[in-house]
Amino acid sequence: MTHGFEPVSAPDALVRAAAVARQAQLTKPAGALGRLEELGNWVAACQSACPPAQFERARVVVFAGDHGVARHGVSAYPSEVTAQMVANILDGGAAVNAFAAVAGATVRVADIAVDADTDPAVSAHKVRRGSGSVDREDALSEDEVRAALDAGRAIADEEIDAGADLLIAGDMGIGNTTPATALIATLTGTEPVAAIGRGTGVDDAGWSRKLAAIRDTMRRIRPVAKQQPVALLRVGGGADIAAITGFLARAAARRTPVVLDGLVVTAAALVAEDLADGAKAWWVAGHRSTEPAQRLALRHLHLEPLLDLDMRLGEGSGALAALPLLRAAVAALGEMATFGDAGVSTRAETAAPAANLRK
Repeated sequence: MTHGFEPVSAPDALVRAAAVARQAQLTKPAGALGRLEELGNWVAACQSACPPAQFERARVVVFAGDHGVARHGVSAYPSEVTAQMVANILDGGAAVNAFAAVAGATVRVADIAVDADTDPAVSAHKVRRGSGSVDREDALSEDEVRAALDAGRAIADEEIDAGADLLIAGDMGIGNTTPATALIATLTGTEPVAAIGRGTGVDDAGWSRKLAAIRDTMRRIRPVAKQQPVALLRVGGGADIAAITGFLARAAARRTPVVLDGLVVTAAALVAEDLADGAKAWWVAGHRSTEPAQRLALRHLHLEPLLDLDMRLGEGSGALAALPLLRAAVAALGEMATFGDAGVSTRAETAAPAANLRK
């Protein structure tokens, strides 16, 4: 157990078996819906119900935070954009809002470490104004990293207690891909040059500065990499990443399925799986980002993404783009007729007369 997180029990294996059996009775050739069948079975196991119920309160939480490393030229945008985008999300004008409306989800934004004052409605769990520049100083203090983990856990509890039956974690923060990449490269044993991406779209000079920052960060966090995951977040993560980590671990402990988004969320997922062994059984990967580090993390977690659309926005946008597929999987398992109910002949039944004729 680490900081109050215990190993997580798996989704219901007996219900998953019942879902597999039901799939074989639905009016379609066996396996004809491909991965949608596997997804439907997973949702049934998560809900301990076959057939599963359609999601009634899918909820996106966008964790916002600034990073001191952004001051050193690793992003194409200034840090002021974080607070501006928090306001934009609150006003309903961001991509996450547009995608959520289509996918049947609602959006919450939480200021965990924005380097500005934000609306009190979103700052109840704020830990500090901006995390430290991880290439040259610790991201957080001992008290702050634990406060951030507690914030993520509390937000998960708030949403689940309010009725959320599916959760999506999103991120918003200029500079956040630098610590996320450093964490993933460290945990997967990857050289930084093979893990780094363009983030917000930096030019070649920005890419070089980002590479140097990731190398310096990895050098700083290497001594704690084999210690408790909390130390890794304290030295080389950030308050927003730590909060997402707590959120993902707590959702799994509360037996609530999660659709993972892009690089920053998947970095937090790697740490959350170390904090709460077995948590990844409650997650599905929404999409494959263009960021190489995210692909490395998914491979490490043995999660195959649902979509590959060259997306790299964050905010939960990739997970939301995949949510209609998850809804379709639930609808197929729960709403399709069986061969018996519909009076449709199975392959075995149609083959029997021909076999009898050959006798």
